[in-house]
Amino acid sequence: MGDVNRLLLNLNRDAIFLNAMTESVDALFDRAIERYKAGEEADTLIPVFKEICDRSSKSSAAWTCLSWLYLLADKPNAAFKAAQKAVKINAQDPQARINLAIAILDSERKGVRQHVDVARQVLFAVEDLRDEIKQNFEEGLRRRPDWDSLIRVQNWVFSD
Repeated sequence: MGDVNRLLLNLNRDAIFLNAMTESVDALFDRAIERYKAGEEADTLIPVFKEICDRSSKSSAAWTCLSWLYLLADKPNAAFKAAQKAVKINAQDPQARINLAIAILDSERKGVRQHVDVARQVLFAVEDLRDEIKQNFEEGLRRRPDWDSLIRVQNWVFSD
């Protein structure tokens, strides 16, 4: 009976630890998003999102944010890798697909069309996401006004 109690105690302790770790990652993510919304530069937020991705490697949202920050910081190769991870985790995330498409253009790779097509399909099917994605394009252009690949992807995603 003692072995069962010890096992249960260890399982309970592990569950509490994992819960605390998850909560702290969620809190870190929320604070980092607020910092971004307040106008903080991408370069200062990249290490924060790298930490979040390290601690929560299955979070498509974290990888999507990291890829966006890399794009804003004009680091297309790092953005490409982070966006690939985001898409691998959640293939139907239109922002992850858009980030990947922009990273492909910015790093002069091939294969943009499939990602734009998936993003368009999801945005057509899920109308609520359209406004959010439009706002993200506008935010990107506020931070990098002459971002040609962002403008190209925006035009492709929202063309009729």
